[in-house]
Amino acid sequence: MTTLRLGTRRSALATTQSGHVADALRAAGHEVELVEIVTEGDTNRASLASMGGTGVFATALRDAMRAGEVDLAVHSLKDLPTAPAPGLTVAAVPARVDPRDALCARDGLTLGELGEGALVGTGSPRRRAQLEALGLGLRFRDIRGNLGTRLAMVGPGDDELDAVVLAAAGLTRLGMLDRVTEVLDPIQMLPAPGQGALAVECRADDAAVLAALRPLDHADTHAAVTAERAILAELEAGCAAPIGALAEVVDDEDGPVISLRAVVAATDGSGDLRRSITGPLGEAEDLGRRLARTLVADGATALADLQATHPPTASEQIQ
Repeated sequence: MTTLRLGTRRSALATTQSGHVADALRAAGHEVELVEIVTEGDTNRASLASMGGTGVFATALRDAMRAGEVDLAVHSLKDLPTAPAPGLTVAAVPARVDPRDALCARDGLTLGELGEGALVGTGSPRRRAQLEALGLGLRFRDIRGNLGTRLAMVGPGDDELDAVVLAAAGLTRLGMLDRVTEVLDPIQMLPAPGQGALAVECRADDAAVLAALRPLDHADTHAAVTAERAILAELEAGCAAPIGALAEVVDDEDGPVISLRAVVAATDGSGDLRRSITGPLGEAEDLGRRLARTLVADGATALADLQATHPPTASEQIQ
């Protein structure tokens, strides 16, 4: 039996995610070897947007696949650019973990309890824009680092953060849900397209690996994230665009359908635009593109820079 070489970043979250996929493949009778790959996103402490956005985590893994050094790779789906990668394909999207954002605050505080002037850490323009739109009078600091590093920034000291906002999925996978003081309702904050889902990618012409990965695909999750990411593709959105989206498969009187919500928010908190659409699972990509066009028609481009590639406050200073 040929051993499948699974490329993974070295971070605790990446190796945990890759380990879940490896375990599923082993349970199906395959031999799997994890191969560590260092990406620019792991070694460069600059803001993601200034390095070129989410793709910095995927490029090295993709290069290793194309070079034949590894057979497959596992990505956080929200880290993948929407543009197709020549020679590669997303062969499976496993069942999604909680896609919502989570607040991790000092003293067990919730968002409403933080109070005006509280200092919140986030490197995401999407998160900041939606928090600004709530009108709570929060201050923000742009932060980077793995989950442990960001959580360690929260504390009672004058130079410490009152809270950070992180993906609930990562905290779930690393067993850190005890640090969550509030899971944020999508009514308040829509997540990043694809958040909570994994993408298992391989070479498009590798029939054996494609066959091995096919059983890992979760049809409802795949349809949902296809709809969400189609919004970004239609808008040709930049890596720092303040866009959130969440698709859910729900039962209608005629069977399961996709319910898709999206938001574009002004980074200064002056407003946000929320729209939704519902339609058949088989039209996931079309639904996302249609919703994107509705957002544009209703004023999204006047509200925010959808092609933004650098956040307006990409520094470590308190704003």
